[in-house]
Amino acid sequence: MLEALANAWRIPELRRKLLFTGLMLALYRLGSYIPAPGVNPQVIASGGLGGSGNAITNLFGIFTGGAFNTLSIFALGIMPYITAAIVMQLLTVAVPRLQALAKEGEVGQQKITQYTRYFTLALALIQSAAFALLFLPSQFGSSFAPDALHKLLIIVSMTTGVMLIMWMGELITQHGLGNGISLIITVAILSRAPLGFQALRENASAITWVVLAVIAVLIVAAIVFVNEGQRRIPITYAKRQVGRRMSQGGTTYLPLKVNMAGVIPILFAASLLLVPITIAQFAGGNPNTALGRLAQFFAPGSGPYLALYAVLVILFTYFYTAVQFNPVEHADNLKKTGGYIPGIRPGEPTARYLNNVLTRITLFGAIFLAAIAVLPYIITGALNLPNTIYIGGTSILIVVGVSLDTVRQLEGQLMMRNYESFLRKR
Repeated sequence: MLEALANAWRIPELRRKLLFTGLMLALYRLGSYIPAPGVNPQVIASGGLGGSGNAITNLFGIFTGGAFNTLSIFALGIMPYITAAIVMQLLTVAVPRLQALAKEGEVGQQKITQYTRYFTLALALIQSAAFALLFLPSQFGSSFAPDALHKLLIIVSMTTGVMLIMWMGELITQHGLGNGISLIITVAILSRAPLGFQALRENASAITWVVLAVIAVLIVAAIVFVNEGQRRIPITYAKRQVGRRMSQGGTTYLPLKVNMAGVIPILFAASLLLVPITIAQFAGGNPNTALGRLAQFFAPGSGPYLALYAVLVILFTYFYTAVQFNPVEHADNLKKTGGYIPGIRPGEPTARYLNNVLTRITLFGAIFLAAIAVLPYIITGALNLPNTIYIGGTSILIVVGVSLDTVRQLEGQLMMRNYESFLRKR
């Protein structure tokens, strides 16, 4: 990786892309420290919004790089855009109009992207309104009592912050290096690492440090192994007549990734399990009510929470994989292009074969994701670490996955320019 960065720095065009990406990420981190209008940072700090017992603030604090805990203009982070993008991806499969747009190529994709932006704006407005009108008063009571104008400013500034982050992410994707949205999430997660190391230094022994280091290395190695894991299905193309030309047959393969769903099932499951806790807190947080007892029963780290968390991750992995890969559609495409799997008849038998293979490899990927999601809670409890130390398997999965993708893109850019230089010399 370091060698690839050094080589990229010597190429002016790649150097500009790296500098532009770094500048956008620096601006994002700067905005995370600008408080929203009408927010008194001293009151927020004394109120303990980043308390370790609050599952909502912990989750949003991780994925916003602490901007949620300080109530900055970027307090909502990029989560509304991610939610909108996932929902639009699911709707593309279910709604015929969106399916037609997806098949129109670049023009249709631009329209779907525009719909995603509108949906993001709506979600950001709803979340910022709930945040200012319901969540903050329930957290701070009379100590947070801005007037209607300041509440409106908080809603407008946080909604604008979401759209600004989305815009910066798209700029990085277009003019920088890597996927902008993924890099923003990665930088937000990494910005919380110093606080975690400080908490470990204050509370963990030397043996705990060694155990955690070994576990971290094993987790990273397992993530790389699973993310890069593929089942390559051989595909053979027969010779056929195309107009006046005879197309040559050949053999290739169809790669089926073990972890085709990525980190999305974990985000789905975590968000769904936070619903009863969120509703209970909005309702006043009384533990004697039905909602309060439900929130306590599914408190993060409890046995019922971990069991349901693992089951939901497995179910969502299968669901999202089915959305990503349609065996019937791939079998039809192979049949139309004259391709077939050796030993398998084209058409429906090919679809059944692809479905069986996908089901088996997805089971391994789903169990792996469930283990990554549940393992941090087990490690924290087994090592008797305080709740202020949160070792997120999801965070490690995101950081490692994004790093691999970014390095792969960087190496692809370097290889392309090496070929261009070779052709110019010839």
